[in-house]
Amino acid sequence: MKSLKDILYKVSLYSVSGNTNIDITDIQSDSRLVGNGSLFIATIGVNTDGHQYIDSAIEKGAAAIVCQILPKNLQPHVTYVQVVNTHTALGIIASNFYGNPSTKMKVTGVTGTNGKTTTVTLLYKLFRELGYSTGMLSTVENKINDETIPATHTTPDAISLNYLLSKMVQAGCTHCFMEVSSHAIVQQRIAGIHFSGAIFTNITHDHLDYHKTFDAYIKAKKMFFDMLSDEAFALVNADDRNASIMLQNTKAKKYSYALKSVADFKGKIITNSFSGLELQINGKSVWFKLIGQFNAYNLIAVYATAILLKEDPDEVLTCLSVLETAKGRFDKVVSSTGITAIIDYAHTPDALENVLETISELREAHQKIITVVGCGGDRDQSKRPLMASIAARMSDKVIFTSDNPRSEDPRTIIKQMVSGVSMQDQKKIISIEDRREAIKTACLLAQPHDIILIAGKGHENYQEINGTKYPFDDKAIVKDLFNLLTK
Repeated sequence: MKSLKDILYKVSLYSVSGNTNIDITDIQSDSRLVGNGSLFIATIGVNTDGHQYIDSAIEKGAAAIVCQILPKNLQPHVTYVQVVNTHTALGIIASNFYGNPSTKMKVTGVTGTNGKTTTVTLLYKLFRELGYSTGMLSTVENKINDETIPATHTTPDAISLNYLLSKMVQAGCTHCFMEVSSHAIVQQRIAGIHFSGAIFTNITHDHLDYHKTFDAYIKAKKMFFDMLSDEAFALVNADDRNASIMLQNTKAKKYSYALKSVADFKGKIITNSFSGLELQINGKSVWFKLIGQFNAYNLIAVYATAILLKEDPDEVLTCLSVLETAKGRFDKVVSSTGITAIIDYAHTPDALENVLETISELREAHQKIITVVGCGGDRDQSKRPLMASIAARMSDKVIFTSDNPRSEDPRTIIKQMVSGVSMQDQKKIISIEDRREAIKTACLLAQPHDIILIAGKGHENYQEINGTKYPFDDKAIVKDLFNLLTK
């Protein structure tokens, strides 16, 4: 239990009606979870407005309400707190309620279109190798040392986020590495979090269904760096032309990493093969298990972050050299006949192009590339023809299929994808709505030593169709098909 007065610390208040010297049992932004003594925060969402559920929350026992608009009829036994913004208030309140856990360890956030999950996962693994109690919040999973907690969002809601951070503190974690999505920034899910550092990987075409314009998407990422304190560090990829925008108004100490530009942390690819990367970082050459230029960027970012967190450079490189990538990121399965299947989460035009560029650079002349790819439903439609164009242009054969169609007709999604393919590449494409059949067709088309890229879902173990999540794991399916087809 916490005093309402204490958990309102640093919240911008308009007015207070009632007693703030009361005990609060828990905080909720979902009225269905409210119980006796709860504080209900009425947030305004995309589809619902929490103000509509204030009466319901009070009936369930809410002791206090935080809102932007006061109800017309105030209940005498309930405390009403009117605030400037309930989303911002929720983040600060959640942080206060759980004892401001982000101030009790070093929290580093990673934002960008591509590379967030791999960077966060590598940082988590690295600091575990270095002997630290470490937490991780990622798209794939959340971790508290060796305990795994399923992830539902790239960045959890403010209450879940602070709860998880508090559990990390209780478990003795000294560091936490977390993905920070543009949605979470705009929705103020990270309000009240004290970051020791922030990393910007890159920004490319994505989430325009939510942000509407690319400029708004850039500004969303920039907001994260604007909120940093002068005690934090801001680390950006200098090879991305929007990196300087992130640093324009930040109070944090500014650092950069790059492969091509002048930077504080400079990398150079010496060798790139299907077995790994030889990468020179600030003059020291090391062999890594990860593959491709995009992973070279991830590795430099991780190295730079560790150094900025005061770790020994040689020890960092030694530990990094043994680490493997995150699940569903350039994940390889090789058949008994030598066919290589690569499962990758690439679900943006830039990510897909990066993966296909890497495969093209590494393959031998006789090896064909067969790509299986779809696009998610109820998401940015403008990237569908772009992704299809890239897949067709950079592959020998392409199979367009379902990803997570959600509430959309998968045939409509595939049709939109096909519209982006040039006339000369039309002969390369096949459309197969059923994703398992699409993967099976790719396996049947592949000759020994060919390469199959299965893009878009990566680590996901489900397929979402009309509100239902059905079990579906690209890697497990391709393994089964390889075994079945080689018997």
